[in-house]
Amino acid sequence: MRNGIELLLRHLATERGLSTNYQLSTRHSLECFSAWLKKATGTEAAADVRPEQLTQYLADRKSQGLAAASLKLEVVALRIFFRFLVGRAYIPEDPAQFLVIPKIERYLPETLNLSAMEQLLESVNETSPLGLRNRAMLELLYACGLRVSELCSLRLENLDLDAQFVRVTGKGDKTRLVPLGSKSKTALIQYLHSGRPQLVTAKTKAEVFLSTRGKKLTPQRPWQLIKQYAARLGMDANVYPHLFRHSFATHLLVNGADLRIIQELLGHADISTTQIYTQLDQTRLHTVHRKFHPRA
Repeated sequence: MRNGIELLLRHLATERGLSTNYQLSTRHSLECFSAWLKKATGTEAAADVRPEQLTQYLADRKSQGLAAASLKLEVVALRIFFRFLVGRAYIPEDPAQFLVIPKIERYLPETLNLSAMEQLLESVNETSPLGLRNRAMLELLYACGLRVSELCSLRLENLDLDAQFVRVTGKGDKTRLVPLGSKSKTALIQYLHSGRPQLVTAKTKAEVFLSTRGKKLTPQRPWQLIKQYAARLGMDANVYPHLFRHSFATHLLVNGADLRIIQELLGHADISTTQIYTQLDQTRLHTVHRKFHPRA
């Protein structure tokens, strides 16, 4: 298994050009199966894997509480892996060919209304270096609809404050330009001038948002901070970084933004991913119904 995993990952990187995150996810899924296989059978030989073993492994993972989306990633990784090995003639048959990729039920995204979002942003008013950093992070999450991983990966060269744009590298290593609003620009400038210089160390690189040790922030830190600020306000909602992204898209749509523009700003490859936000805009649904239905 191990040699096959390394060969596949090299193929995904050099011949398919797939993102680092995709490669890491695939590695994790395949290494989990390899460890299970060795424990269950005493061997890790890919050529000896049988379909029923794959079925049992996935059943075990599901019984352990693995989320449906994660289970889907594991099925996809196994199918890709064994198809690759058969295609390169490393094994004679594909034991994963009949694995069914599970469908994931799509839930409506959670959002904060505008009043709650503004209350949350305004509550971050500390003037310390970390306070300025935290305000800039939250303003950017909402103003640009960033994923938390995109936020933590921002580098100084990605910022064009004069033109008020941020260059974001998203899923699949695809880049997009997202405008900065006036409030997020102000918060970012304050942090860059008065906050970030206090966090820089000799080992600091070019990441925008730094830890207390001058290192790149991990995505877990914004999660923790947002929870803390929300709890301080007594918010009942489950507030987390991606909620800012959902609110960004929904608020744009409610105020009349074109769905294609929202798709571009979010970095969605498929418009169907963006269309889920239209179900949240009940005001627009009623307006369209009244305007076009003959008996409305």
